[in-house]
Amino acid sequence: MKAVRTVKTIDEYMKMPYKMEIVEDYAEGGFVASFPELPGCITCGETIELAVKNAIDAKRTWLESAVESGVLIPEPSANYRYSGQFKLRIPKTLHRLLAENAKEEGISLNQYCVYLLSKEFTRNPASKTPVA
Repeated sequence: MKAVRTVKTIDEYMKMPYKMEIVEDYAEGGFVASFPELPGCITCGETIELAVKNAIDAKRTWLESAVESGVLIPEPSANYRYSGQFKLRIPKTLHRLLAENAKEEGISLNQYCVYLLSKEFTRNPASKTPVA
């Protein structure tokens, strides 16, 4: 993470594209929102909308505190690096069907899902978006 040393206003920092993460809190209920690039900038809300609103307020408060304290504020990551992995929650019945089809093909579930996604993307070569 590259840190910003130039003097910016709070509004300038607020306009910077910091990544916001929102996770459902199954234990307590509601949603937890955070800005991973701003250590400790975390909040929650009963709904996603409230979590987002609270996150924007928390971001402003975090930035104001950092400026007042002379803390070095990191810049948002300009080049997001894709790991090639993501989590996907699906219904159990779909999981079973995919796993059974993968087994029939003699490949892993992961390979089978990559095959299905690739097949969908290539159905319409003029477009980079999947066909519905």
